[in-house]
Amino acid sequence: MKKFIAVTFFISIVHFQQGFAQCNTDELCNTCISKLTSGYSFLKTYKISGEQDLAKVEYSYVFTKGTQYMLTLCEQTASANTIIMTVFDSKRNKVASNKINGAVVAAIAFPCNATGIYYIQYTFEGTTSRCGGSGLGFKRI
Repeated sequence: MKKFIAVTFFISIVHFQQGFAQCNTDELCNTCISKLTSGYSFLKTYKISGEQDLAKVEYSYVFTKGTQYMLTLCEQTASANTIIMTVFDSKRNKVASNKINGAVVAAIAFPCNATGIYYIQYTFEGTTSRCGGSGLGFKRI
């Protein structure tokens, strides 16, 4: 019986690790860079890893007034549309989101009206899969 439990435990760990190994955030981030619209310069990528057991993932970045920013989103399953990107200013006011009238889009562009720290938040809707990547680009306006 002990041998059966040990083997079952080992198989569970291997299966658990394989599930996370399938999330290739580097590849997804590279795909997101290529989705930046012409005229935007690449700044940074953000990994949204399946290893994170969180309701949300958040990053911060300093945005500059007079600049338009674009965020692209790439999910492991192309048709999933389960990751919601929301941008907040330094006072936590919502500036932009990829969920518009109930529909989720793969990219958002927005002008920055004040220089400061902005928060890019990724939340997960209707899924247990947390695998994606995001690209950030800019252009002067």
